[in-house]
Amino acid sequence: MAKNRQLAIMNNPTVSKVKDTVGPIAKNNKDILLAGGILMVIGLLIIPLPPFMLDMFLALSLGISVLILLISVYMRAPLEFSSFPTVLLISTLFRLGLNVASTRLILGEAHAGNIIEAFGTFVIKGNYVVGVIIFIILLVINFIVVIKGSTRIAEVSARFTLDALPGKQMSIDADLNAGYIDEQTARKRRDELSRESDFFGAMDGAAKFIKGDAIAGMIITAVNIIGGFAIGILQLDMPFAEAAATYTILTIGEGLVAQIPSLLVSVAGGLVVTRSAGTDNLDAELTTQFASKPKPLAITAVGLITVSLLPGFPFIPFFFLAMILAGLAFYRYKKIKEEAEEALVQELQTAEEPK
Repeated sequence: MAKNRQLAIMNNPTVSKVKDTVGPIAKNNKDILLAGGILMVIGLLIIPLPPFMLDMFLALSLGISVLILLISVYMRAPLEFSSFPTVLLISTLFRLGLNVASTRLILGEAHAGNIIEAFGTFVIKGNYVVGVIIFIILLVINFIVVIKGSTRIAEVSARFTLDALPGKQMSIDADLNAGYIDEQTARKRRDELSRESDFFGAMDGAAKFIKGDAIAGMIITAVNIIGGFAIGILQLDMPFAEAAATYTILTIGEGLVAQIPSLLVSVAGGLVVTRSAGTDNLDAELTTQFASKPKPLAITAVGLITVSLLPGFPFIPFFFLAMILAGLAFYRYKKIKEEAEEALVQELQTAEEPK
């Protein structure tokens, strides 16, 4: 019955007319949608948001960060995600706008939605010192480890790419003059060189966005804690314990909600700038390069077994990992032996064929 009603609604001429009208409008006006989204991101810095809208935007920020990370994992070459610098700028502005909106709610209403409160309650669990330490650790990991390395790699990649550009262009011209490639192939290669140089040059500047985002998150968190105590104690006449419980939970929750997407995007930026051109995805290359040779796996397994037998060390974790590596080494040894035998048989068959 419900299925027939749904089919009747879908086959309604009015509904079909609306779909036929909205579809082309959305398809032909993608630039308007993009401009509207950018204006909305900038508007978050000014327009107050209710708590439920803030929850929706925070969930959207987390989802976008996970999507950016997964796209970076599955790409084969950096130019497959050539829009990453622009996406990085927009996502950074989006998170900063959410920081401002959440700060306005924390200091003004002492309530910033369910997501921020859930993050703060889940991490702190009644101990504010633990929450502050965990937030500082995440900030240090993001700022010192990931962002600093990504920024340096982007700078070096941009420098070497621009230095090698004239030589690569001369090589293309030489191949074209020698007749090895045609004019269309040469034009395609020049376009790829131009896109590559523009991409790494943009990544050199885009890495600064991630660094500035981490610094801004640290400053906003400190302002929220100090301002929350001042408002709670001086203006609202809260006891010190109540003010600490209210504003510390919200501030740490807001800091975690901001730093986790920032950390995901920072890792994505590191994957983009460290990814060299290849024929396979990152998972296939790592599997092939790490598990292709059985000898390192076997030596590592022996080392783990030795550690497990030392006094005071737990036996089960090291022994379990050693057995997994030993099994992989044995499997790869048999696989390599079978591949060598198949190659020998094929070579003998080729040699026995008449010329």
